[in-house]
Amino acid sequence: MPETERSKLQRLAAILPDVWALIWPRRWLLALGFLLILINRTSGLVLPTSTKFLVDDVISRQRVDLLLPLVLLVGAATLLQAGSSFALTHLLSKAAQKLIADLRQQVMRHVIQLPVAYFDANKSGALVSRVMSDVEGIRNLIGTGLVELAGGILSALLAVIIMLRISPLMTGLTALFILLFMVVLYFAFGKLRPIFRERSRIQAEVSGRLAETLGGVRVVKGYRQEESEAAVFSRGVRRLLDNVLKTLTAMSVLGLSGSLLIGIVGATVMWVGAQQVLSGHMTLGGLFTYTVLMGFLVAPVIQVVSIGTQLTEALAGLERTKELLSEPTEEADPARSVTLKEIEGEIVFDNVSFSYDSGNEVLREVSFTASPGTVTALVGPSGAGKSTIIGLVATFYRPTAGRILIDGVDLSTVTFDSYRRHLGVVLQETFLFDGTIRENVAFSRPDASEAEILRACRLARVDEFAEKLPQGYDTVVGERGVKLSGGQRQRVAIARAILADPRILILDEATSSLDSESEALIQEALGHLMKGRTTFVIAHRLSTIRRADQILVVEKGEIVERGTHESLYRKRGRYFEMYTKQHGLETNLFVAPGEEERPGDEQPALELEQPAPFRMPRL
Repeated sequence: MPETERSKLQRLAAILPDVWALIWPRRWLLALGFLLILINRTSGLVLPTSTKFLVDDVISRQRVDLLLPLVLLVGAATLLQAGSSFALTHLLSKAAQKLIADLRQQVMRHVIQLPVAYFDANKSGALVSRVMSDVEGIRNLIGTGLVELAGGILSALLAVIIMLRISPLMTGLTALFILLFMVVLYFAFGKLRPIFRERSRIQAEVSGRLAETLGGVRVVKGYRQEESEAAVFSRGVRRLLDNVLKTLTAMSVLGLSGSLLIGIVGATVMWVGAQQVLSGHMTLGGLFTYTVLMGFLVAPVIQVVSIGTQLTEALAGLERTKELLSEPTEEADPARSVTLKEIEGEIVFDNVSFSYDSGNEVLREVSFTASPGTVTALVGPSGAGKSTIIGLVATFYRPTAGRILIDGVDLSTVTFDSYRRHLGVVLQETFLFDGTIRENVAFSRPDASEAEILRACRLARVDEFAEKLPQGYDTVVGERGVKLSGGQRQRVAIARAILADPRILILDEATSSLDSESEALIQEALGHLMKGRTTFVIAHRLSTIRRADQILVVEKGEIVERGTHESLYRKRGRYFEMYTKQHGLETNLFVAPGEEERPGDEQPALELEQPAPFRMPRL
């Protein structure tokens, strides 16, 4: 057997357990479906088989007494066929839609548990397409597609039994032609299956790019790239069209083969049947009945072309869905068996190195300790590795070398859920869901009371703009919070973190989108939020981290300096260079230690030691 054919059979054999896994929980439903199809196809054969009795007995022998029973029998069979068809379609169509819904939920539940690195390597739009589109065709495995195929085969077998009784010679010739057509179908579907897989991949890519374009429509319009993006989409659509045209060509060949089959079989039956009637080996009614039954034999074979295409597409979608479900989730790591309860919040980096891909280290032997209740600030140029350190603290990534400890426990052995429930994150690129302000704040703690949500909003100064809106906290913020300003979005994100009441807090340029007035209002809220928590701050405005317990200067994946603001300033090293450079570019920055500030030079700093008007209770 050629290697390509062997690989096709191997892929088919590999996916059969998945097909069976889908079918087995619905076996009784399918059994009922097969029973209905048996009734349907058997009753459907009553009319053609009665033709022989109508011609040979009622008409030729003038047995008028048989006419009424024959008509009543045909009428009852027709009613039975119609009723079973309705029940079959109604039953299996609903089952197929429930299967799609269940499978989409399963895929989504799995995808959302994949590691962040997977999402870094795959477009979100493409994943959406795989969750929604690849599953759609699977309905034919449980729905009418599979049962109709089985029903067609059953009809063909019943027809063959009756046809053999009428004329073994003509039945043998018909079977030979059908066998040749089935060989053509086998090779055709072998060619179609990879084309359908490629179509799903292209469709996912095109959908992903379209989602990106629509999501970044302001950038597209800002740089007048509407035509460029339309051209990119057109190229993707053209690739999709080329793929579809390939399948249409194959389908056309199959349709041509089917038409030839019908013509050849019909001509053969006409020639041989006429000779058998004339020679007295077959009655005229037998020829009529055989001709009608031939349609029941050939029609299911032709039906295999459309149903087989649907099933081939379904199997291709199931293969891609299986690939997605086979991706290991975060919690799949057997080494993660330690469950944390209450934590103090000490984070230790012990010679940690990290690379997103082999041979390109982003961090090299980074070591530091963040004691409970302290603030660690990360500064340095873009691309230095600050966000990577934050990602490691948040367990979005795992060190390629070294260890990260949480209260002395290796973080790589801790379950994600037990660690992340102590984590609060406010990122520079604030992400809000297309829901209300209240829903976005409560996202970190869905079970929080209304009073706790409102308290978090007051601390983050969300109330100052939310209560002025017509719908207040029930105002829908739009996709990614587009209906709010950047500062308003960031205040909602800070309120979300306050409500979570975490032990470990990550602030990635948490005030970068705030104007001076808003920033002054929110500094006190951040002071409340940070007090008593292990906090990591990424800041490019060095004035905002002056009171951090330790400042880590990161360059090219290494910590080149560490200390407090005062000690680093006196050291006159890299931190001093960055600070004085900003001081020269900005008029409202802090002066050097020991110097007096001139009136008007004051800049609101991140006052961690301010006495808070009230302490937010541990929720």
